[in-house]
Amino acid sequence: MPGAGNDDFLARLRSGDRDAFARLVRRHHHDLLVVTRAMLDGGQAEEAVQDAWVAAWRALPRFEGRSSLRTWLTRIAVNEARMRLRRAGREVTFDPSPGDRTALAERFDTTGHWQPAPGHWPIDSPEALLEESDLRDCLEHTLAALPANQRLAVELRDLQGHDMDTICNMLELGASNVRVLLHRARMRLFAMLEHYQETGEC
Repeated sequence: MPGAGNDDFLARLRSGDRDAFARLVRRHHHDLLVVTRAMLDGGQAEEAVQDAWVAAWRALPRFEGRSSLRTWLTRIAVNEARMRLRRAGREVTFDPSPGDRTALAERFDTTGHWQPAPGHWPIDSPEALLEESDLRDCLEHTLAALPANQRLAVELRDLQGHDMDTICNMLELGASNVRVLLHRARMRLFAMLEHYQETGEC
């Protein structure tokens, strides 16, 4: 949010104010950890965030404010996670292959309309309310099974609420690639929800 208070806070960060930096860490550490966990296992994710904070501390005097601090920090954390994956020989590609078929593609006709439409799910029924915790577990399991690039796109867009321009900046991707990643991830989640609706199982 623009304003004199934020300008003062940024000036303190650039000057090496440790109290201001501690405040920045408290404000953003959890979100950065969630992002790196979309790419790495727990301990590795925490280490990547710690390395990101070290890198951010060193780079803050040169931060020009072309993006928000949150976007800048997330890009640093994503790059730290990528470096760890690269060193382990498990680099995540963020460029979706245009030849891949997306989940549920057969459910749409050539104009993009359903064939057939999804069934009605009575979410206000007592049974549905009782199933909420099972459904949440199923969603978490499905998210964890997504390819890392799709999981990260969903995390940034649907769970953290970043806009598309910000996500493109964070991931250094074009909007069309981000949209493909989001579409594929959402279709897999939708397939899980539809299966759950029909069978009551994940």
